[in-house]
Amino acid sequence: MKNWNNKFFLIITFGLIFILPLIGSLTKWEGFPAGYGDFPAQKVGADPGFNVIYFSLAVLVALFITLFLVFPGLFGFKKMPVERRQSDAKTGFPVWFWWSLPVLALSWFFMWARIKLFISIEYYTFVPLWWSFILILDGIVYKRNNGLSIISKRPHVMQLLAVVSCFSWFAFEYLNFFVLENWYYPNNQVFSNFGNVFWFSLSYTTVLPAIVEWYMLLKTIRLFRDRYRFGPQFKVSKIFLIIYYVLGLILAFGMGYYPYLLFWVLWVALVPMLSAAMALTGYWTPFTPIKNGDWSKVILIGLATLFNGFFWEFWNFGSEWFHDSMPTNPNYWKYSVPFLDKIHIFSEMPILGYFGYLFFGLNCWIIWLIAAYIFNFDADFEVTEDNS
Repeated sequence: MKNWNNKFFLIITFGLIFILPLIGSLTKWEGFPAGYGDFPAQKVGADPGFNVIYFSLAVLVALFITLFLVFPGLFGFKKMPVERRQSDAKTGFPVWFWWSLPVLALSWFFMWARIKLFISIEYYTFVPLWWSFILILDGIVYKRNNGLSIISKRPHVMQLLAVVSCFSWFAFEYLNFFVLENWYYPNNQVFSNFGNVFWFSLSYTTVLPAIVEWYMLLKTIRLFRDRYRFGPQFKVSKIFLIIYYVLGLILAFGMGYYPYLLFWVLWVALVPMLSAAMALTGYWTPFTPIKNGDWSKVILIGLATLFNGFFWEFWNFGSEWFHDSMPTNPNYWKYSVPFLDKIHIFSEMPILGYFGYLFFGLNCWIIWLIAAYIFNFDADFEVTEDNS
């Protein structure tokens, strides 16, 4: 009975993520926000322009995060002797690594090349590009981890990641309506309405698998694996968790009511709401090891998402680099970010937006855990000899 009560609390909390921004938005606009329900999302109007105060505050936050990640010793992290892993020089790349290389190369070429004779091929490049990239990452993990990887030992986990990824990104697309489309897809006429739903559903399966493979790769690199393991211990009380949870509820409502001022809450509100709900009911979260000073899981999932984000933005931007009157990449997205839309480096994403990926990775892991706890499947994707 207690287990069901805990699950029910998680389900209610997850439901509030969808309900509270809607209530805030209905209160603000006395109806649905502009563009609500359009799929894929379209630009609905001009956002507030650049704001130097908002931008300056965001820069300060970004500098603090950068300082924390680059110089963890300033924040109480210690360098501890760590036993080196024994490498197996005989472990080569798996067969799916080699098969994926030409698939990625061809998908990348057709996505960017704009060859009119093969123009229709470009419509379908996103999914093979990203799944081949995922398999390449897994192949690198396989080689560096002496034959241990998700594909080689736990392929069912990859299947579950793909399913949860699809549904979870639809959740983000829904929440995007309440911040008045921070991102949108201008090439929405390539497919029919049904075609868009079908193709984007396939595309969304790639999000969590790519992030998790990057996380697994970073764990094979000692610089990242051990850098954040011996930090300050941070234990929280039940009162703190309740306050943290309530803060998430307030932010979720505020996101709908103040869509421009609190647009960043889209990437933040899920963390206090869901992680606090899990902690209050006794479930493990990526924050749990911090009570013993191990910050590596929280930080590495953020860095994994950031590194993957560069490829998201790089391939996306390049697909429209040779722009003409014919839209060819239905997955191409642009941003409509208030106050911060300055400094782009081969990317539609403003440079400060990359810091949002650090929080997005946590969101993804937490949603994955919520799905596992509710539907009773093993959420552990870290492959070892013991669980393979």
